[in-house]
Amino acid sequence: MEEAVNSTIEPACLQEPPLALDVIKQLDAFGMCLYSMLTFMSCVSLLLYLEQCVYIYKKLPYPKKTTIIWVNGAAPVIAIMSCFGMWIPRAVMFTDMTSNCYFAVVVYKVLVLLIEELGGSAAFLKRFSGKPFKISTGPCCCCCLCLPRVPMSRGMLFLLKLGALQYAILKTVLSVLSIILWTNGNFDLSDLEITGSAIWINPFIGVLTITSLWPVAIVFMNTNYLLRSLNIVPKYAMYQLILVLSQLQTSIINILALDGTIACAPPFSSQARGSMLSQQMMIMEMFVITLVTRFFYRRTYDALPLAAHDHWQHKDGESMQAVHMEHDV
Repeated sequence: MEEAVNSTIEPACLQEPPLALDVIKQLDAFGMCLYSMLTFMSCVSLLLYLEQCVYIYKKLPYPKKTTIIWVNGAAPVIAIMSCFGMWIPRAVMFTDMTSNCYFAVVVYKVLVLLIEELGGSAAFLKRFSGKPFKISTGPCCCCCLCLPRVPMSRGMLFLLKLGALQYAILKTVLSVLSIILWTNGNFDLSDLEITGSAIWINPFIGVLTITSLWPVAIVFMNTNYLLRSLNIVPKYAMYQLILVLSQLQTSIINILALDGTIACAPPFSSQARGSMLSQQMMIMEMFVITLVTRFFYRRTYDALPLAAHDHWQHKDGESMQAVHMEHDV
């Protein structure tokens, strides 16, 4: 019976991803124009990012400038890696792991940026030490409204940083481990058997991701009213959008490809075609996000008021906002 089923499937649909030369050979005029346009978008994203790095390095003080450079690099790095994966389908696993490892560092850097915008760790503790922080936020405890508020302290801040940093470290370690297992034939994303390594590693990475997003959300939800003058809300929204597109969207497409919902199109198998579609969508999306983040970060902002002028408890639940003053460059 299995032989009869397999005989109805095109041999090309059972093959591994094609070589880069095979991809070029099968492109028609429309395909060549599409690939050229997407490659152009990736290169423009990278050039805009490099130019912005020069601007940030000259205009902003250390260590804030290094943090902002890391955060701004998320969209261009993902776009470039997606471009490589589009042209070289057999390298998709490596390009995706590179993008995900970089974004794991960005998650931690977003937390550092929130603290740096408030003056650094020392100023952050001076401003919020002993103040109750709401921890019933996403993605872990958004439904647990009964959770008590936790007072901010040096130990609490350390745990928040550790919660975000562990993802950057363990994601890189697990990616290297996955590559080592792949070279030995023990790691295959399409192998969903209980004896396969992918079925154990990927869910564990998912738990690490959720755990790392929680501390960032806690700090943002409790401090964003002070940082609205720095456009922190749209900046954070761009970071969240990159997270959804690079993680959730890619996972959905890969599941559809593994399920056979995305049909094969020789020389692409179902999984290879799903990866190709994911890379192409990612390039366009990251190009737009690069332009938007450039608008928010390529400008200077006035410094926040001193802690003595801040009010933690707000009458009638309303938060005081700093006066919004920004200068376009």
